[in-house]
Amino acid sequence: MLTRRIKRTATILLLATIYSNYAFGLDEFKSDNMLFSFFIFLLLITLCAFSILLFKYFQQQKRFSTLLISEQRLKSTVEGSGDTLWDWNIRTGEIVRINDKFNMDSAPQGKFIPNQHCIHPQDIPMVERILKQHFAERTAFFEASYRIKNNMDEWHWVLDKGKVIEKDTNLNPIRMTGIVRDISHLKTTEERLNLFAKCVESLTDAIAIYDADYRLVDLNPSYLKLFGGFREQYLNKPFSLPGYDGRYVEELKAAVQETEHWQEELKLSNANHVLLPIEVTIDEIKNNHGQITNYVVVFSDLTERKKAESQLHDLSNRDRTTGLPNRNLFFTNLKKLGQQSTHHALLVFDLDNFKKINDSLGHQLGDSLLAKLAMRLNKLARQQDTFYRLGGDEFALVMAGTNDIHTITKTAKQFLAAIATPFKLASHELVITSSVGIVLFPEDGNTPEILLKNADTAMYHAKQKGNHYLFFNDGMNEQAVKRLQIENLMRFGLKEDHFVVYYQPKMDIKSGALVGMEALVRFITPKKGIIPPNVFIPIAEETGQIIDIGEVVLDKACRDVKTWIDAGLFDGRVAVNLSAKQFSLPDLTTRIDVILQKNQLPSYFLELEITEGTVMDDPKEAIAIMRSLSARGIHLAMDDFGTGYSSLAYLKQFPLNTLKVDKAFIDDMHSERGRNMVDSIVTIAQNLDLHVVAEGVESADQLTYLEALNCQTIQGYYYSKPLSYEEFTLFLRNHHAQKVVRPKLKVVANGSER
Repeated sequence: MLTRRIKRTATILLLATIYSNYAFGLDEFKSDNMLFSFFIFLLLITLCAFSILLFKYFQQQKRFSTLLISEQRLKSTVEGSGDTLWDWNIRTGEIVRINDKFNMDSAPQGKFIPNQHCIHPQDIPMVERILKQHFAERTAFFEASYRIKNNMDEWHWVLDKGKVIEKDTNLNPIRMTGIVRDISHLKTTEERLNLFAKCVESLTDAIAIYDADYRLVDLNPSYLKLFGGFREQYLNKPFSLPGYDGRYVEELKAAVQETEHWQEELKLSNANHVLLPIEVTIDEIKNNHGQITNYVVVFSDLTERKKAESQLHDLSNRDRTTGLPNRNLFFTNLKKLGQQSTHHALLVFDLDNFKKINDSLGHQLGDSLLAKLAMRLNKLARQQDTFYRLGGDEFALVMAGTNDIHTITKTAKQFLAAIATPFKLASHELVITSSVGIVLFPEDGNTPEILLKNADTAMYHAKQKGNHYLFFNDGMNEQAVKRLQIENLMRFGLKEDHFVVYYQPKMDIKSGALVGMEALVRFITPKKGIIPPNVFIPIAEETGQIIDIGEVVLDKACRDVKTWIDAGLFDGRVAVNLSAKQFSLPDLTTRIDVILQKNQLPSYFLELEITEGTVMDDPKEAIAIMRSLSARGIHLAMDDFGTGYSSLAYLKQFPLNTLKVDKAFIDDMHSERGRNMVDSIVTIAQNLDLHVVAEGVESADQLTYLEALNCQTIQGYYYSKPLSYEEFTLFLRNHHAQKVVRPKLKVVANGSER
């Protein structure tokens, strides 16, 4: 505006000058002095006016610059605050925003609320209500918290505060200004505080908050539930513990001041005046300057936890089936007893063949038997003695304060007699036996572990006598160490392939032709040399290692036979012993199938030898397994027939192909009684249409008698000792080349054939 005035004044001055010059040229009668004076006058007037206008221009520019600076400062302040300033023309709906972080300028306006579409639908009714109250002058300011969506479709909590600043003549609001602030972080904090408050309110533990002077500020409902009363009676009261004097409380406060934390289990009265175990915890609360502002005291009722701990203690230290103390408590109590340096005795026993009862009659009846046994034996123990169930069918009796042999043996005999007394359960009369191993403290060991190990060793030796008791001695321990060494050697031998298969020929008694062979395992170690089968096989059967050993033998035998068949040296069957543990495997047939397929050997060439003791453990199950094997084309032979307790009723049901006469009967043929026994076995086999194999034949006399009985096949040192793979390959080649009908007797040393 000022610039336009200056331009206008300059134009007037120019026009005046032109006009004066024009007038001077026309008006001759005017003098030069008059014209010059007039010109000077006009110039002065023009200069004065121009100076005034120029002064006003600079003054206005200064004000404008100051206004710009103020506006920039205001804008920077608003941007720095993060708030949004708004000016709303209520009549037209136009709204102007400064620092609009939610980018709502381009959004359509609502009918009543600016940017209604941006506000959360659930919050719109509340905003409308508060805005109407302000328009009706019921509130000095409009103030509302609600959720608003930004241009990224994200919801933010905002605080919107404004005021009507202009009204029309009818006092209707026409203009309103205000500020919007993002309070999402405050809402999050508020929600967390509310959540924390609700958690404190709902905690089952009683909580009390005290100020820096230990005066009660607040408490939760659980506090009143535990100690009774009402809230007001506790507020502003000093900290105290019912039943504890002031001196103890002061000591407690001193401990808190020193460590900032205190915790201890106390006995406090509840609302019903009952003493309860309560854990009291006190913690200091400090502000940002490290000053103590409050103390939080938590009272935790331990009653239920104590009950649970007691129940858990019983569960972890009591056997559920018999109610007796278990193995955990056995070691704990025995250790305590050993620390008293008093003499005591430990008797350990288990039940013979208890697994058969479980397998045949079921675990439920087996558990009932154990419970009845525990009740029966517990009555025999002295008052100072403790009876334990160590697990399974293994029990222990700790006789405290005595090492008297007479007292101990009397108790052992009573236990064995009580165990052997028949049990009547579910229409069954069960008779069981046991063996007892006995150790003395401190003579046989000074720790529970050593005592139990030595007692187990004594029990193991007692079992060999059957229904007997034995005291531990050093000789037993030496045998146990040797047994452990054999276990370790077998474990290493399986890993390093130290189990080798030897083969003993089976010959036709009339033609002298080779009809098969028996695969026999040999355990050859690098340092100990050959370990006899009668040493390692019983241990392998007890430990279960016989399963792995049996699979190794079967695999190698199938591999070797397949090699000899492919070479045209052999067309008979190889007999492989099947242990009792292998026979009881649920996947036995699958395991055998896998080995046959692996070596591509037809099942026709395989014969499995099973002892009569194995099949008689559970004849019905044995018949099912044997039929499954026989259906695959595998021949089955009963080994060691006559040495166990075979039943002829079951024998005729077994799908057998061969019956083997045990070496013990062959050795006894020098007597008439022995010859009659072999005659009976051969007759039974022939009547059942079974092939007969006599094993352990070593002399011509034995051969002659067996031939007279029409025994078809023999094996033994008369023909050959067990041979290695290389030796048997040479044997096959020689036999194949010579076609010997009946070789001469070979004089060889006696040896084990298994």
